[in-house]
Formats: sequence, structure tokens, C-alpha cells
Amino acid sequence: MTRYEEVAATLRERIEHGIYRVGDRLPSIRAVCQELNVSISTAQEAYRQLMDTALIESRPKSGYFVLPSRAPSVLPSISRPAQRPLDISQWDQVLELVATQRDDERLLLGRGVPNFEYETLRPLSKTLASLHRSNDLHGFNYDKLSGSPELRQQVARLAITSGCLLHPDDIVITTGCQEALSIALRTLTQPGDVVAVDSPSFYGTMQILKANGLKALEIPTDPQTGISLEALELALEQWPIRAIQITPTFNNPLGYTMPEARKRALFQLAQRFDVAIIEDDIYGDLSFSLPRPRTVKSFDDDGRVMLCSGFSKTVGPGLRVGWLAPGRYRDQALHMKYVSTGASATLPQLAVAEFVAKGHYERHVRFATRQYQRQRDIMISWVQRYFPKGAGISYPQGSFLLWVELPAAVDGVRLNQRLAQHAIHVAPGSLFSASGKFRQCLRLNYAFTLTPEIEAAVRTVGEFATEMVEEAQGHAVGVN
Repeated sequence: MTRYEEVAATLRERIEHGIYRVGDRLPSIRAVCQELNVSISTAQEAYRQLMDTALIESRPKSGYFVLPSRAPSVLPSISRPAQRPLDISQWDQVLELVATQRDDERLLLGRGVPNFEYETLRPLSKTLASLHRSNDLHGFNYDKLSGSPELRQQVARLAITSGCLLHPDDIVITTGCQEALSIALRTLTQPGDVVAVDSPSFYGTMQILKANGLKALEIPTDPQTGISLEALELALEQWPIRAIQITPTFNNPLGYTMPEARKRALFQLAQRFDVAIIEDDIYGDLSFSLPRPRTVKSFDDDGRVMLCSGFSKTVGPGLRVGWLAPGRYRDQALHMKYVSTGASATLPQLAVAEFVAKGHYERHVRFATRQYQRQRDIMISWVQRYFPKGAGISYPQGSFLLWVELPAAVDGVRLNQRLAQHAIHVAPGSLFSASGKFRQCLRLNYAFTLTPEIEAAVRTVGEFATEMVEEAQGHAVGVN
């Protein structure tokens, strides 16, 4: 962490603990310099960072003031999934969402894609072009099965920020995080086994369960603190659970981040029942504040956590560069890697390794998260303005995905059918459940610049949702 980031973190902590309250004037630049023994430019940069995250504002000739929180007044409900293992469905809906072509004219409001149009990615483009022009043919050959040594070294360095001390040999490079999750599940399970998952849960993982003949046991999940450890403990006592799969940091789709104490408690629970954890940390670097949250893997002292991540959500999905830290399961994981894709593509690995090594990755992530945080607040304001009253809205502290819970009368699948006439598509909540629950929920993406066209599309979604609520109310009156 740089000095100005340390200063910003100190001031942010004081605001979060109520030392400086909403509307309070913060210490002057000069006062901060004297108290924390930093230069004027460092203090100014720290205040600029706090303004970029919409935590404070500058008033001409008056100073810096704490802004009110923009958290939504209503959060989504705590999930209440079925209390038994289930077979996975929803493949047709998933295929419709992921099979979209680049020239699709629909406005896709729900896809899990980052903004890869930022200028901060230009160094990566130049590196890729340079590697293609190079006479060195190494990039056209197979690399090691575990991945490029250069990239594994950089991944190990990045992992330090999440509390993990990994050696490059602890890491296996994969073709995207999706392959890392698939390898982890196939390493730990056999057809017919039960895997505990949070609810709602990433549809990509659910489809891996389906493809491998596994059953999902969905665990009740809080939109702020995550998976219920009490419900998970009961499930571990009742069912032969082979693995726990979870996305505890900036969860997709619900947005929560498990508090550090609960992450530690989750690991201890897994230890007590001798079960493995598959941790998806693909969004972990996209934190709106520093330091970024720790992973469950950071508490792992016996190798039972298989940590999956990659660069699809921070840099770009088309690179297909992911990674897995398989812990005690490394040998089995390497075998699964070999029988699925063998070595991953070499050129993207080399390009990403150089992008990280030269500091471009950290600069890009800092820039992107500042944009995402502002756009989160804008998207929330649009949902509050245009959607039916009382909609529950998540409040993620990182990433670029928003979860919205609408009145029960709204069905996301039927809503998409109505939106088709306007070339708009959302991600219906039923995608994120083994049994098709959460039909009244939607996932929205706020990564790309929120233009008037996108605002109009969000307004249209809200109008159709309101129409469905009014139709249900009218039907109820007619029946009575």
C-alpha cells in the first residue's frame, strides 16, 4: 500500500467508525500533514481517492466534508432454499445468456463482463502485439502443464494482498476461472456426490455440478454477511457433503462479502467436519477500498481450501487466463488439468505476466474500481427511481454486479420475453438456483459507462416490472 493509500485508509476507518460523521468537516490538508507526518501532495492524493469513492466531497473555500451513505434502504431477503440436495436445471436459460454473439443488437444488462475499454488496458494490448511480432516462437509452443513460470510468480505476488503466502509451484494456471472451478470439483467429487453452495449461486458453477452428475445443497445466505454457518453446520451433520463451494468476497450474484471472522469460522467448520472448500475469488481484487478483503484460503493451514481466481473479471474474459491454488490436492488437480485442456495458451499468459510485473495491473484495477463504485451508486439510484416501490437492492463493496429483488408478481423469465421487443435482456434470478428459485430477482451489470441509452433501458425494465405487479393486483381484485 502506498503512503497516500495508508492515509486514505486511516481517514476511511475513522468515518466508518463514526469519528467523523455525515456532514462533518474533515481536518484540513495541513492538519493531516502534521498529524500523520506526510507531505501536502500525499494528503491531497488521499483526499482525492476518498472523493473518487464518493465518501467525501470538497466544498470551495470550506474544506472537505463527509457525504451521506448511498446504501439502498431495502436489501434483498435472506434466501430460504430447499433443505435437501437437488439436481441442477436451468441450462437452456444459461445457454441463452452466454451464447450471445458480439454483433447481438440487444442491450445486455445482466452479463458478468467487466469494462475492457479503459485506456489503462492499452499496455496489455501493446504487449500482446509485441509478442505476436516477436521472432521468439516460445509463445507458439506448449508451456508447462502448471502454467508459465513468469505468470505463476506474478500470481503468487498478487495473492499476498489477500493474505495468502503462495509459492509459484503452489499455483496451476487454467483456461479461465471456470476451468479452475471445474478442476476443483472433479478433483474432489464423484457422480452422485453432494456439494454445499451459497444461495443464490453462480450459474457457471451450477452447470459444472450438472455436467458431473453432482447434487447441489443450497444453504440460506444473508445479503450482507453471506452463507449461514449455522445452517451449513446442520447440513454437514445431516448430509454426506463432499465439498463446500462458495464465493465469499463480492459474491456473484448477491454482492455480499463475508466478514473476516466468519471466513475464519467457515474454515474451522470445514476442518471439524473434514471437508474441502472450493473458494471462488474471481472478483476479490475489485475492492472499492484498501486493503482488499482476505480470502478463506488465507486461514488455510492444512491445504483443504482450493482457491480459484483469474483475470476475466479484472482485465478481460477473452484472454481466458485463470488460476488455481489446489493445496493438498495438487497432484489430482494437475491430472484433471491434463485431461481437460492440457497446457493453457502460452501467449496470453506471457502478456498478463508482463502486464502485472510492470505495475500496469494494479493501476488498471485502481482506475476501474473507482469507476465501478460511482456507477454502482448511479445504477442503484436508477433502480430506486424506476423499479416498483420496495425493491430490495444489494450494496456490494466491490465488483460490478447488482442483485435486485422485485415483488413476487414479477417473473424474470417472462420479463425478458416482454423486453425482447425493445432489444433488452436481463439476467433472471432463476439462473442462480438449482431449482429455479429467485424468479422475481434480476442481476444487473454497471461496469460499462452508464449512458442515457442504458438509463432508458433500465427505465423500460422498471416499467415492465411495474406493469406485471399491477396486472397481478388487478387479477387479485377480480378474483375477490
